Amino acid sequence: MSRFWFVFLFSIAYAFAQDPGRPAETAQGGNPAARAESADTADPPPDGDVASIRPATPASKAQPKRILGLMPNYRAVSAGTIPPPPTPKQAFRIATQNSFDYSSFVFVGITSAMSFGTGGHPQLGVGMKGYGRYYWRGFADKTNGNYLVIFALPTIFHQDERYYAMGEGSFWKRAAYAASRILITPNYQGHNSFNASEILGRGIAQGISMSYYPSNSRTLGAIGVKFGYALGRDALTNVFREFWPDIATHVLHRHP
Repeated sequence: MSRFWFVFLFSIAYAFAQDPGRPAETAQGGNPAARAESADTADPPPDGDVASIRPATPASKAQPKRILGLMPNYRAVSAGTIPPPPTPKQAFRIATQNSFDYSSFVFVGITSAMSFGTGGHPQLGVGMKGYGRYYWRGFADKTNGNYLVIFALPTIFHQDERYYAMGEGSFWKRAAYAASRILITPNYQGHNSFNASEILGRGIAQGISMSYYPSNSRTLGAIGVKFGYALGRDALTNVFREFWPDIATHVLHRHP
């Protein structure tokens, strides 16, 4: 674990030193007018479609709405695409899609089974009743985090919590960029800003969880571990999103 955090923190420092801004801004800059012009010239996406693809975006770099038919990818924006800032309605819809997508129930079931099997919270009991107590708490963790990080705090701070894929460059540059998005995110004007929505959102979600987990899980150490896990999971998810079109195209020989 310590090795992971060393590599992660190094990648963050590298990203701050090398980060050119939102990838698509290398072509059109951070000018809000340019972003609006890009949105006007592209085919208008359906309401809530955050991964709209301009005709110039190669299919091999497109971010799908779902990866491998299971993992929701509604927050991803394809390389070279500059959609308008998300409205509160769009952000709420993305948070809802990520929380109540059928894959969310599967994912929570797996993580709850892992925690249940290792006796992570003995006070929750055993058997199916015990597993059920693990499950609804895991689902609450995921849902609270989604609505805080994707909808509530971005609306307050005027931040865009979608993942803007880089799509090109060296492996390490793209990996560092993707992982660093938990600390850096564009605001509504398209300029990079500290990702308060992610950091505060995950922290608040962990604070809320103290009200429904057993007392032995309410220590600062236990909360810190869960907070670090949530950030690490989001960073790794972004890295996977970044490279999924390459994996699909060059390894699996299929459309992303």
